[in-house]
Amino acid sequence: MKKLVLLALFFTATYSQSLFGQSAKDKITLVIHGGAGTITRKNMSPEKEKAYREKLEESLRTGYAVLQKGGTSLDAVEAAIHVMEDSPLFNAGKGAVFTHDGKNEMDASIMDGATLKAGAIAGVTTIRNPISTARKVMDKSVHVMLIGKGAEEFAKLQGETIVDPSYFYTETRWKALQNALKEEKVELDHTEKKKEEKTKEVPKKVGKISKEEKNMFVEGKKFGTVGCVALDQFGNLAAGTSTGGMTNKKWNRVGDAPIIGAGTYANNATCAISATGHGEFFIRAVVGHDVSALMEYKGLSVKEAANEVVMNKLVKMGGEGGLIALDRNGNVAMPFNSEGMYRGYIKTDGTVVIEIYKD
Repeated sequence: MKKLVLLALFFTATYSQSLFGQSAKDKITLVIHGGAGTITRKNMSPEKEKAYREKLEESLRTGYAVLQKGGTSLDAVEAAIHVMEDSPLFNAGKGAVFTHDGKNEMDASIMDGATLKAGAIAGVTTIRNPISTARKVMDKSVHVMLIGKGAEEFAKLQGETIVDPSYFYTETRWKALQNALKEEKVELDHTEKKKEEKTKEVPKKVGKISKEEKNMFVEGKKFGTVGCVALDQFGNLAAGTSTGGMTNKKWNRVGDAPIIGAGTYANNATCAISATGHGEFFIRAVVGHDVSALMEYKGLSVKEAANEVVMNKLVKMGGEGGLIALDRNGNVAMPFNSEGMYRGYIKTDGTVVIEIYKD
């Protein structure tokens, strides 16, 4: 009799585990954003829109492939962000904007919803993929954030790809800095220039540039952060964010992207968040954690909580931008209070959804 009871318990546990695993696998989801701002149809050329959509889809499919093969949400987030960091279309990695001093200073962070561990770096100038070093800070150090030269030295010790700062130079971003210097102001990313200004933005000689760069000569004050949130078959959430910051920023300014709880947050009990917008406001509003707290303490859904923070709290403060959010059941929210946001998601069935405009 005892053996029969034990056998029954074994099969019951195995069956339950199987059901749980299948259920979790059915919910695998990956969401990305490529920045928010005044992104409108009237100022978007077909070629430029096509370039963005293709790269966003590549990012989604790259991250999703990791999840589909049984990889973790952290691996998927890192892989998806790599695609955007390696493209000059986005203000992160290769496409990072220039500071007032003509440098490219990048920030990134990543967080594990299962353990609440996190890693971040800020003000780096030689790391090809900042998101990977942020993860190494989380996995290979006792710290959460490293900055500047120290972060770069740590990256070298961890075997991360180090490049000459010239790697990050693009004609598009350099021209954006010159325009900002003339106007004597800090510029955000993803704000379209007026159509009559477009011809002034295209340089007569651009040298050797990629097709992607050619699609980016109309540049402005967009919120160019990139980010990703993911849910894996184990039921774990993760979030990551990477950015080049603001064009013409001074004094080693750092925004919300590497700040855990502001631009990035993940907690299996609630949601995973990656934000894009005017960083100073997102830091002050502690956007990522605020969405999570509304879910945990007030019982709001991920969509309700995200909308409350982006469409109400931030608007009242004067903060512009948006975020992507994902809960443990695979529910997605992508609210923004700007005119547009590059965004998309892919779920278990493999269907890709990419959106850019407000409607």
